[in-house]
Amino acid sequence: MQYVNLGRAGVKVSRLCLGMMSYGASAWRPWVLDEGESRPFIRRALELGINFFDTADMYSAGASEEVLGRAIRDLASSRDEVVIATKVFYPIAGHPNAGGLSRKHIMAAIDDSLRRLGMDHVDLYQIHRLDPDTPFEETLEALHDIVKAGKARYIGASSMFAWQFARLLHTQERRGWTRFVTMQNHYNLIYREEEREMLPLCQAEGIGVIPWSPLARGFLAGNRKRGQRDATLREQNDRYGHDMYYSDADYDVAERVSQVASGKGVKPIQVALAWVLRQPAITVPIVGVTRLEQFDDLVSALDLELSDEECKRLEEPYRPHAVLGHE
Repeated sequence: MQYVNLGRAGVKVSRLCLGMMSYGASAWRPWVLDEGESRPFIRRALELGINFFDTADMYSAGASEEVLGRAIRDLASSRDEVVIATKVFYPIAGHPNAGGLSRKHIMAAIDDSLRRLGMDHVDLYQIHRLDPDTPFEETLEALHDIVKAGKARYIGASSMFAWQFARLLHTQERRGWTRFVTMQNHYNLIYREEEREMLPLCQAEGIGVIPWSPLARGFLAGNRKRGQRDATLREQNDRYGHDMYYSDADYDVAERVSQVASGKGVKPIQVALAWVLRQPAITVPIVGVTRLEQFDDLVSALDLELSDEECKRLEEPYRPHAVLGHE
């Protein structure tokens, strides 16, 4: 396993982060693995040297945090061995203050997340989206206070427009508040809009980029067929993914990935992930794993070399999208 700094922060993280959205409670989404099924995946990640785990309070309505916390206590040699990230924004209860980024909700949400995780702090606390109903100064000061209280070591942001992120960073610097160290955004061979402004901004500001969906929710796995949406249980039930992909150009990209993979004698997911890892702005992709054998394929992508010509072939079918994953 390779390890890198999380942006300009001193903390070291594995070059792959295990996303926890797939683990928690199948009652939340039919493709989610329950705790008993999830445990072998967390164990295998630790065996491979993955020390970075990303969850969110809304994943399985909190069950994902509970599953991760119990697994870390049972399987990791110590809490300090791992880097735990979670997120706040989406509501998991029904009352008016159950979501968003108000000071009230953030302060309640971090305590709830720590209780579910069974930990006294998280390493990275991220805003899952922006809250248009809360002044961003209120949000930023609350995050700063959480760090100063010792409940989070670092803070991060997720999908938004580059101008919004620049404004947040400027305000943090001007007010002397704790600065974001990461941006968790949507990025893969199919969705590359972040190359316009967000990735250059993150490079200029020393922000660690930890993209979600680097394999396009499995669309780049080499098993998608035009006009069908039944390759996997997740694809059958992933309405959010159905709105993000499935244009003719998306299938063209997926087919090109399969062609390059065939020529190299590897799997499409290895090529798709190797391309993301090759991008200079990318720090650590967040990968989802629901079959144990996928771990070996993903880890091997760390050493898979792509030539400039192969990258050109992979990028050629790309067509710009409308902006997705922000609002």
